[in-house]
Amino acid sequence: MAATVDDALWDEFHRVVNMTSKELRDWLRTDSAAPDSETEPDHAGTPTGREVLDILGKRRSDLTADDARAMQRVVDRVHEQRRDDLEPTPGQAGWRHRLMRLGHDPLKPAG
Repeated sequence: MAATVDDALWDEFHRVVNMTSKELRDWLRTDSAAPDSETEPDHAGTPTGREVLDILGKRRSDLTADDARAMQRVVDRVHEQRRDDLEPTPGQAGWRHRLMRLGHDPLKPAG
């Protein structure tokens, strides 16, 4: 069932998720790759990363209440880790990689 996503959440989600679908998909596959595991491409990455990827592939009118909750969770988690201005910022690799699993690359300008 489609849910109404308010303008503020829609805009902020697309501001903090500054990776394209392709960039995020490629990152999730790379991040999940390990010599002793074979993750199916559609199951690569964290559950939240896959949710973000799914949301990026939808039209706003097709979003569900679960999508809206995931969007808010991503916005909140990125803001917990970043300054409000979201200016490109270098940091430790682990920190960057955690944010990239959410679709936010701290080395890129916010959308």
